Amino acid sequence: MNRRMLLSGVLALPVAACAGAYSDLPIATAGPTDRYTLGPGDSIKIAVYGFDAMAGSYTVSDAGTISLPMVSTLSVAGKSAPELEAEIAAVLRTRDLAPNANVSVQVEKYRPFYILGEVQRPGQYPYVPGMTVLTAVSIAGGYTFRANKRVAGVERMSGTTRSKARLEADSSIQPGDTIVIPEAWF
Repeated sequence: MNRRMLLSGVLALPVAACAGAYSDLPIATAGPTDRYTLGPGDSIKIAVYGFDAMAGSYTVSDAGTISLPMVSTLSVAGKSAPELEAEIAAVLRTRDLAPNANVSVQVEKYRPFYILGEVQRPGQYPYVPGMTVLTAVSIAGGYTFRANKRVAGVERMSGTTRSKARLEADSSIQPGDTIVIPEAWF
């Protein structure tokens, strides 16, 4: 009887140790679909009604800024489209460039997401709103035979803070996420 208990304990240790670093992390919260914030790599379209000189597409730089004609450089990282609309309108009013400015900002192209680990084709892929871990894995060619299909890790930027969390297959992902599919040991 004691041998059986000892053997069970010895076998349970590697299984517990192999549960993976991601099983200890908190589960990531749902993606902010209602308030997307801009970040490096996003491509946005700006239209200012009555002021065509500013209309166009702009890509957010690695520094989190965009350069607008007659306005100079604006910091946009961490701001939502409505917040950026209000900021541009305020700058145009302050400088008397467009006193009744009506600004529209739309995300044309989201920054990519990255998927690493036990997938067929790890790498960078374009983000599409509504993506989950499972759709990201599918885009990357599916799981390898060694993949842990129950859990994934994510590294996510929130403003200037990078955090790590655990994801499940039906968890939403966000632009800029780095998803890691760990190896399954058993």
